[in-house]
Amino acid sequence: MSPTFAGILFVGSLVVALALVHRPLGDYMYRVYTGTRHNPVERVIYRLLGVQPGAEQRWSVYARSVLAFSVLSLLFLYGLQRLQDKLFLSLGMPPVTDHVAWNTAVSFVANTNWQAYSGESTMGHLVQMAGLAVQNFVSAAVGMAVAIALVRGFARNRSDGLGNFWVDLVRGTIRILLPIAFVGAIVLVAGGLIENFAAPHTVTTLTGGQQAITGGPVASQEVIKLLGTNGGGFYNANSAHPFENAQAWTNWFEIFLILLIPFALPRTFGKMVGQVKQGYAIVAVMATLAIASVVLTNVFELTGDATVPQAVGAALEGKEIRFGVSNSATFATATTLTSTGAVNSFHDSFTPLGGMMTMVNMMLGEVAPGGVGSGLYGLLVLAVITVFVAGLMVGRTPEYLGKKIGAREMKLASMYFLVVPVVVLLGTGLAMGSPEQRASMLNSGPHGLSEVLYAFTSGANNNGSAFGGLTVNTPWYDVAIGLAMLFGRFLPIIFVLALAGSLAKQAPVPASAGTLPTHRPLFVGMVVGVTVVLVALTFLPALALGPLAEGIH
Repeated sequence: MSPTFAGILFVGSLVVALALVHRPLGDYMYRVYTGTRHNPVERVIYRLLGVQPGAEQRWSVYARSVLAFSVLSLLFLYGLQRLQDKLFLSLGMPPVTDHVAWNTAVSFVANTNWQAYSGESTMGHLVQMAGLAVQNFVSAAVGMAVAIALVRGFARNRSDGLGNFWVDLVRGTIRILLPIAFVGAIVLVAGGLIENFAAPHTVTTLTGGQQAITGGPVASQEVIKLLGTNGGGFYNANSAHPFENAQAWTNWFEIFLILLIPFALPRTFGKMVGQVKQGYAIVAVMATLAIASVVLTNVFELTGDATVPQAVGAALEGKEIRFGVSNSATFATATTLTSTGAVNSFHDSFTPLGGMMTMVNMMLGEVAPGGVGSGLYGLLVLAVITVFVAGLMVGRTPEYLGKKIGAREMKLASMYFLVVPVVVLLGTGLAMGSPEQRASMLNSGPHGLSEVLYAFTSGANNNGSAFGGLTVNTPWYDVAIGLAMLFGRFLPIIFVLALAGSLAKQAPVPASAGTLPTHRPLFVGMVVGVTVVLVALTFLPALALGPLAEGIH
C-alpha cells in the first residue's frame, strides 16, 4: 500500500467515524444543556457551592462566574505546584519554580496546556492528577458553557438570562466529559498506554547505559487532554511517546477524540436554535477548512521542497517512524485546527510550508472545528461578521437567525477577532526586538522568526503546541506567553458573552425576501472566504517574513 493511499484511507475512516457520531452525540449534548432535572450528584455539588441551579444569570453575571472560577482554579494550581515537595505522591520532586508554576497554572486554566517543562521530571503524580488532569476537565467544560450561552443568545428573545454557568459547568463535566473519558481511557489502556502509580524505574539499555523509566496515571490524563482539546503531555515527548500513543490505531483513536465533541457541537447548536440546517451549515464550514488543511499539510510533507525530502520521498526527519509522515501530518493538522496542542512529531522539522500550515491553522482562530466550545463560538462570531459583510454588499440590514446585527454586535464581534492578532504580533515583536530574547532561538533568519511567531500564536490561541527550537523556559517567556494565554482566552470570552446578552434581549425579526439564507452552500462559502481573507490581511506580512521566506529560499 502506497503512503498516499494509506493517508487517504486514514483520513477517510476518520471522516466516516465523525459523521456517524455527529448526530447522536450532538442530540445528547442538546438534551444535557436543555434539560431541567438535576441528578443526585449534581444536587450535592450545587449545595456545596451554594448555587441555586434554577436561577438564570445575565451575561455580566455569567462572565463574572467564569472569571471567578478561573481565578480560583489558577491560584489552586499554582499553590499545588509550589507545595509539591510537601505532598504525597510527589516522587521526591522539588517545588516547581515560581515562573514555571505561574505559566503552567495559567496554561491549564486557559485550556492551553503550553508546557515550559518536562512533565516526567518536574511534576509528581498528585500534581498531574489533582492539578493538571482536573483542569483538563473543567477548562474544557468552561469553553462548552460559554458556547452554549452564546447559542442561547441566538435562541432566546426579549430575555436577560443566558442560563446558569455553574449548572453548565457541572453538567458538561459530569454528563459529557467524564463518561466519554472513562470509556476512552479503557480503550487506550487496551491499546498499550500505561496507568499506574509506579515510581521511576532504572533499567540498563542495550548500549549498557542507565535510563529511568517513569510510570504514572498516563491513560486517564491522555484521554481528557485530547477529548477536552487541552493538549500537553505526561511526558516531554508528548504523543510521540509510546506510553502516550502506543501504536498506529491508538494514533487514529487519539485524533478521533480530538475532533469528537467540536464536530458534534454544531448539531447541538442547530437543535437549540430550532433549525438543524443551520448546524449543518456550521459543520460544513468547519469540514471545508479542515479538509483543505489536511490535504495541503500532507502534500507539503509528502512531497517536500528540499533536496533530502525529495530524495527519500517525504520529510521524515522529526517524525515518529511508527506513524509515518502522513499520519503525523494529519495529527499535526488536527491538533492545530483545534486548541489541543498535543504533538506526535516535531513541528520544527516540518517543511517550511508544512510548518506554515500548522501556524495558519491556529491563525484561523481554531474554528475548523476548533477547541471544545471555543471553536463553535469562534465560528459563530465569524458568521456574524459574514452576514454584516453580506449586508453591506446588498444594502440590507444584516440579520442572522432572526437577530439584527447592529453597531453594538459588530463592535463586540470585531473586538473578539482583533484580540488574538494584537497579542500575537505584539508579543512576537517584543521578543524579536530584544537581543536577549532572540538568543533563545535555536535558528536565525526566517526559521528563527517562525519559532517565535509560532510560540505566541500557540499561546494566544490557547493551543499549547510548540514549534520547537525556542528555549521558552526563561522568566521573560514564561511571563509573556502566560499573559498571552490569559488575554487570548478570557478577553474573547467576555466579548462572546456580551454579544450573547445583546442578542438575547432582541425581539425576533421575521424572515423576508431580503433575508440572506444562512443554511445554504452560498453562505458556507462566504464564511470560509471571510475567514481566510481576515486571517490573510492580519498575518500575511508576518508569514511572509517567516515560513514563506524560508520556503522560497
